[in-house]
Amino acid sequence: MSNTKTIFVARATGAQGGATIDALLNKGHKVIAMTRNPQSDAGKALTARGVDVRKGDYTDTASIISAAKGADAAFAVSTSFEVGPEAEIEQGKALISALHNAGVGHIVFSTVGSADKKTGIAHFDGKYEIEKHLTSLSTPSTIMAPVFFMENLTSPWGQPKLNEGIYAAGMPGDRILQQIAVKNIGDFAAALIERGESVYGKRYDIAGDAVSGEEAVIQISKAAGKTVNYQGFPAESLREQMADMFHWFNEVGYTADVAGLRKEFPDVPWLNYSQWLALQDWTFMK
Repeated sequence: MSNTKTIFVARATGAQGGATIDALLNKGHKVIAMTRNPQSDAGKALTARGVDVRKGDYTDTASIISAAKGADAAFAVSTSFEVGPEAEIEQGKALISALHNAGVGHIVFSTVGSADKKTGIAHFDGKYEIEKHLTSLSTPSTIMAPVFFMENLTSPWGQPKLNEGIYAAGMPGDRILQQIAVKNIGDFAAALIERGESVYGKRYDIAGDAVSGEEAVIQISKAAGKTVNYQGFPAESLREQMADMFHWFNEVGYTADVAGLRKEFPDVPWLNYSQWLALQDWTFMK
């Protein structure tokens, strides 16, 4: 393709990084993938797909600068679940500064929906601190803010209950929750990178659908071929960070413009909840 770009992807072997790499490769772009261990099975698998896999670590800014050299744009993402919110802020800011110092032309940062709305949720507020640092720099940037991942349903902590025919969450069954497929996070990141200047300075909360627990189990039962019932429980029973998040889900919730996103980004193959469910492997429930 004549407008091929070279894109740096942080956390390349993670869910969001992997989805972004998939989308970029499908569009014909060149990808530089940063990982702590290029010789891991995941790193070798990326190399086999033609990805330029480079070593880098969030705690070593020099390694990030070196890994990002030659990139036209970058996809950046941070996480608190491995290191905690305070360390995420430190590492996230260091990542962004390193990409700026590497001379990357456009930084697309994936944060979390409503992080800019003073939620009081530690990892939301932490991501917003990184957002503010990004927008203080001169490097053109775009912020994308995914909502709750559809993949949480079939995660290792979700599967045991599903095997019992239960979808459990810390919300009433009629409470609607916006969700997004991780695949669409990658698709959207690629779309922003291709748009370039027209999305500089913009922030997008992104979601693919909005469903209640009661609606979800009807669709899950159909997709899995097994009856699944919804079981709500008090958010207080979750660990602190998760409890704060589910309290916020119950009292406020995400506000992405699902219809508006589909209109503005028709090139993104948005998945609603039932479409995502149809793509999953349900053999673990048989």
